[in-house]
Amino acid sequence: MKILERYILARVVRMFLATLLPVLAILWLTQVLGRIDLVTDSGQSILSFLKLATLILPTVIPTVLPFGIVLGTAQTLTTMNNDSELAVIDAAGARRSVIYRPIIAFAIALCAFSFVLDNYIEPRSRSEVRSLIASVYADLLSTVIEEKTFREIEDGLYIQISERLSGRVLKGLFVADYREPEDSYIYYAREGAVDESGSQLIMKNGQVQREDAAGSVSIVQFDSYSFDLSELTSDRSETSRKASDRSLSFLLNPDTTDPDYMKNPAAYRAELTRRMTDWMLPLIYAIFTIVIAGDARSHRERRIPPMATAFIVTLLLRLMSHFSANRAENDPMFVPISYAIVIILLVVGLYLLLKPRRARKKGPLVERFYAAVSRLRRRNTPNGGEAA
Repeated sequence: MKILERYILARVVRMFLATLLPVLAILWLTQVLGRIDLVTDSGQSILSFLKLATLILPTVIPTVLPFGIVLGTAQTLTTMNNDSELAVIDAAGARRSVIYRPIIAFAIALCAFSFVLDNYIEPRSRSEVRSLIASVYADLLSTVIEEKTFREIEDGLYIQISERLSGRVLKGLFVADYREPEDSYIYYAREGAVDESGSQLIMKNGQVQREDAAGSVSIVQFDSYSFDLSELTSDRSETSRKASDRSLSFLLNPDTTDPDYMKNPAAYRAELTRRMTDWMLPLIYAIFTIVIAGDARSHRERRIPPMATAFIVTLLLRLMSHFSANRAENDPMFVPISYAIVIILLVVGLYLLLKPRRARKKGPLVERFYAAVSRLRRRNTPNGGEAA
């Protein structure tokens, strides 16, 4: 790689990281803070929180990665044009490949990274997150039963204890069950414990108050009473794997006897379509950004800011691919449409990038459209826009 190409690559990489990392940090924090109650309320250690935060990170990177190269490339090329560096490169007779070759190489590397991330790292991290959340919910003793605190562990189900002792022993139990409006129960017990399976709460030396729909209250004393938690723990500890948790090999050749696949096979079709198309977005975005901002322009030339143009164009491309991939779950016809969109965008981008220099003097399509609209508006004004 030539010195000038290394210089451009270094600037693009620096700007890529400078734009990617803050946006990535913001999105990551929003995802982590949305699950912080799971860790703080369950009494888990800081290591559990850091593990959960780390596992969430691979699910956030693919969203911001393509736009990072758009902003990095657009900012670099715009700055080089403002500093007359692009004009000097053109005046020196250098080929245009000197400008776009390092950016394309970097985009291809990001595509490879995105492919590995989408198909191998992200599914495994999603599965680990589900398993971690399930393990926290399954251990009710440390998750929802805290000393001297009322906790709603399900709609209408509240538990409080006065003291937790060693050997899984709980003192001063209070349980209020309003899940069935026609029959509500309130339990008091001096002592209790959750069994090792987490499916039963054993209470001793207490009483239960039952109120029916008519308002009648009955009180029963008991020496030992078993409160069933199996339905609660089985629902919350379920770790069934979804389409987004599956590996690429499973999506290419799914097990037709898998319960989740039998329930919704269209979701697996849409997930495979998304994974096989999204990894190409960094290259496509980079090509269109170079087309928009890669030519030397005069400071006196009136045009839309290249960074805004590049961001708007790539955002529209992203909406197209995202819409078609999501629609593939409901309509199989959108599967070939999703692949066609990516292929057509790549071909069109390469055509615009490799056009001869004279043909590019007309400017990008967006700017020509803007100029055409301006001319049309002038024509529609009285006297063709001229003074009377």
